[in-house]
Amino acid sequence: MTVKIQTIKDIRLFLAGELKGIYSEHEISAMTIIIIKTLFRFSKLHALAFPESPVTKKQVSEVTRICTELKTGKPIQYIIGETGFYNCTFRVNSETLIPRPETEELVDLIIKENKDFRGSILDAGTGSGCIAIALAINLPEAVVSGFDISEGALEIAKENARLNKTKVIFFKADIFDTEFNKFSNTDILVSNPPYIRDSEKKYMDRNVLNFEPRNALFVPDSDPLKYYRALIEMAGKILVPDGKIYFEINEALGKEIANLLNVPGYSQINVLKDINGRDRIIKGVKNG
Repeated sequence: MTVKIQTIKDIRLFLAGELKGIYSEHEISAMTIIIIKTLFRFSKLHALAFPESPVTKKQVSEVTRICTELKTGKPIQYIIGETGFYNCTFRVNSETLIPRPETEELVDLIIKENKDFRGSILDAGTGSGCIAIALAINLPEAVVSGFDISEGALEIAKENARLNKTKVIFFKADIFDTEFNKFSNTDILVSNPPYIRDSEKKYMDRNVLNFEPRNALFVPDSDPLKYYRALIEMAGKILVPDGKIYFEINEALGKEIANLLNVPGYSQINVLKDINGRDRIIKGVKNG
């Protein structure tokens, strides 16, 4: 399909024609809005209300470049280098996962359950920093820290803190490290660790498998709870009495992860469902 691109409307027609058969109509529409908002800094309402708004040759060149990359399956968020999460904008690249709506639910739960919170929060395996930064913005009296083993991810997390004008302490550490004295007296431990089993790869979209960092996604079928055991061991060392944990989980492993916490030392253990009715969050309290 050949479309001479001169207006916003032409961009929509061009992308619809070029991406047909590769993505669904809904996906194409959503990506088109993202592209228009990013290139023109227009709102979705403006793009719909003023379809005849003119575009420049440079903008047309950018649209065609983005379209070419989309045809490879590369996620739109990586192509434009940013994404939205909990009413904030975050830089993302191949070193970081693209934040998901389920993770927004995790953040939302923590904020709602900890109004006027003034303690310390540690985000284990912070990636892009989206959890830590969103919590720091919405719980401004909290002291928020986040760590990751990836230096590349930490660079993006620090950039995101600057971008969102909030203070979060980011540093490099390994979730399996046994020396966690520097995190002592933590009030809330939160994490969205790798939890997709290798056998579940066959259900994943190619844009996830081919472009997102695998070490932030997958765990071996032989030991799918490895990160949760490490997190719970960490929690035992660093959480204050009555300190809380909030973890995002694999929907198929809720009972198993709850069993890890169902030991002396923890109470109020709950597995919560996401908006789609899938087990997605586990929370608990360390006994005093």
